[in-house]
Amino acid sequence: MAEIAPVPLAQLTTLRVGGVPERMIEARSRDELIDALRSVWADGDPWLVLGGGSNLLVGDEPFEGTVVLIRTDGITRVEGAPDGRVRLRVEAGHDWDDLVEYTVAAGLAGIEAMSGIPGSAGAAPIQNVGAYGQEIVETLVEVELLDEATGEVETVSARELELGFRTSVLKQHYGQGSRRSGVIVSLTVELDDVGHGDVPVRGGQLRQALRLAPDAAVSLRWIRQTVLETRASKGMVLDDDDVDTHSAGSFFQNAIVSAAFARTLPPECPRWPVAVAVEPVTVIPLAAYDGLVPTPVSIQPDVKVSAAWLIEHAGLGKGFRLPRSRAGLSTKHALALTNRGGATAGEVAELARYIQHRVQSEFGLLLQPEPVLVGVEL
Repeated sequence: MAEIAPVPLAQLTTLRVGGVPERMIEARSRDELIDALRSVWADGDPWLVLGGGSNLLVGDEPFEGTVVLIRTDGITRVEGAPDGRVRLRVEAGHDWDDLVEYTVAAGLAGIEAMSGIPGSAGAAPIQNVGAYGQEIVETLVEVELLDEATGEVETVSARELELGFRTSVLKQHYGQGSRRSGVIVSLTVELDDVGHGDVPVRGGQLRQALRLAPDAAVSLRWIRQTVLETRASKGMVLDDDDVDTHSAGSFFQNAIVSAAFARTLPPECPRWPVAVAVEPVTVIPLAAYDGLVPTPVSIQPDVKVSAAWLIEHAGLGKGFRLPRSRAGLSTKHALALTNRGGATAGEVAELARYIQHRVQSEFGLLLQPEPVLVGVEL
């Protein structure tokens, strides 16, 4: 590992905000990463690991601790996959979109809809990264986790991570810490070996986003290119020539609400069930049957609703800014809070709070931030 001169985190985060840490370490190999973290933990210092810096809002004050930059990379094919599938072990610091490009070039399906998402591969399981109805939980097999409590590297299955909608046991949600403290060293994904021809597109949300018929078949390359074009049109890929590029992606999570609450929202608000509704089956033993059948109770699944729609229909259109603020909503996508040039973390947080207040006042729903907040309060 190499200790380097600390630089402002504003230079290392996609939102371009963040103060200077007391100490900074760069880890370029697996062993360096493990040694660095064990050393920091032994000293009892506050710590922060940083990969692509794409899902962080870091405060303006100096970070009083050590920042470990994860700069590992590499993709390896490993054994254990059934016929027709391939397993890949990916180092935590490997660029996520580079991984997606690798899989598409190899004809491996499962993460192509997540093209263009900035950040490192090791961050993907932490918040169960996803796009257009495709999530890492569908392909993740396991991770190698350096556990803070033991200082040892453990193989942790995807099931043990309890991946849910933009969450896992490793995710630090706003207002509360993670349920398990550690750092992902590598992850293993299992993908379908479909080749380079046209294949059916699974998932209604992805087909809708790509404007495909239910029976449509297209290549992985076509999906990747179309997703990249779609994200670029919304300012959701990193591009220094785009004024909307300095953001943390979607700042607020699409809300998961009960079906009953969803019915209180305007019918035109986009929504998607998070599970298939299954009508219960009642089995009555013949000896206990008295001629009456209980009225079935319908269990309705929770519903995911569009945070971007809620923001815009609370009166905050694309490009909205507070007076004299250098932070604003993207001109292309109301879900992205952007640094328009020289904004502070305080200005971004002020805008986020204002959006939360307006949406809650209008629709009775408090939007939750998706990025990890360090030294910042909403």
